[in-house]
Amino acid sequence: MKKNLLFIIIGTALFFLAGCSESDQSGDEGSDQTQIVTTTSFLTDLAKEIGGDHVSVTGLMGPGVDPHYYQPSTSDIIAMGEAEVVIYNGLTLEARFTEVFEHLGERDVLTLKAADGIADSKVLHELEEEDTQAVDPHIWFSVSRWKQVTRYVAEELIGHDPENAAHYKENAEAYIKELDELSTYIETRVAEVPESSRYLVTAHDAFQYFGEEFNFEVVGLQGINTQTEAGTGDISQMANFIVDRDIHAVFVESSVSPRSIEALIEATGSRGHALRNAGELYSDALGSPADDSDTYISMFKANIDTIVDALTRVE
Repeated sequence: MKKNLLFIIIGTALFFLAGCSESDQSGDEGSDQTQIVTTTSFLTDLAKEIGGDHVSVTGLMGPGVDPHYYQPSTSDIIAMGEAEVVIYNGLTLEARFTEVFEHLGERDVLTLKAADGIADSKVLHELEEEDTQAVDPHIWFSVSRWKQVTRYVAEELIGHDPENAAHYKENAEAYIKELDELSTYIETRVAEVPESSRYLVTAHDAFQYFGEEFNFEVVGLQGINTQTEAGTGDISQMANFIVDRDIHAVFVESSVSPRSIEALIEATGSRGHALRNAGELYSDALGSPADDSDTYISMFKANIDTIVDALTRVE
């Protein structure tokens, strides 16, 4: 039923797009800016950093929106069809956009998959039942990989809009320097946490890239996809893991229901083990300007401060 509904939405959007002229698709009338549509808030921020004044960026997903669940609306599909460039994460993150991206290929829209900016060997996988592997789409939690995505998007924009090549190149290089500074900040803060305490327990398995890059053991109640909630068995198994390793801090996520973490705290409590909700992490979306977490860099700093402050707290 949901798939049929999506086809109806796509069909309706394509009907409206059929009346659009080539001049409509090439951007707002009278504007020299490249019209870009992005899916996740991370990509919205990245496109603005690289494009600056030469692009107009429309982000489909706002603060706290879970991309695993997000269903594109008719207006979303029309916006993508009218754009010059569409940037999406890929690796099945935007699972409900698959048919939309296929239809975009029929129009003159440059469609960029951010994950194409990193080598296949650098994509992490999660082992599922029957020894099958699911790709992990949360590439933004590796700063080194995000630098590669930055270079890839910049190169593609240069190819699309060569007149502003110098501008895109300069912005990308400046942003990569900021990402290098971010890595240094993270490494400095992580050094405050004893290696024996570097456990990151969260609602879903979104932080494996972070764990690999900054030497944390990461465990999530749910897998890499948030479309199914953790069951009783998952919670019991995680409670045993936490008690065995004397872990006292777990984290909720801004785009995931806290119910499973609350159940986990209750389960460990029944075993006589004190476990606390140590704060909220941004996982699948940026935060809001009011929380000073509406950019990739500010989001990452907020996360690492929350993690380190919690794991260095004296119980």
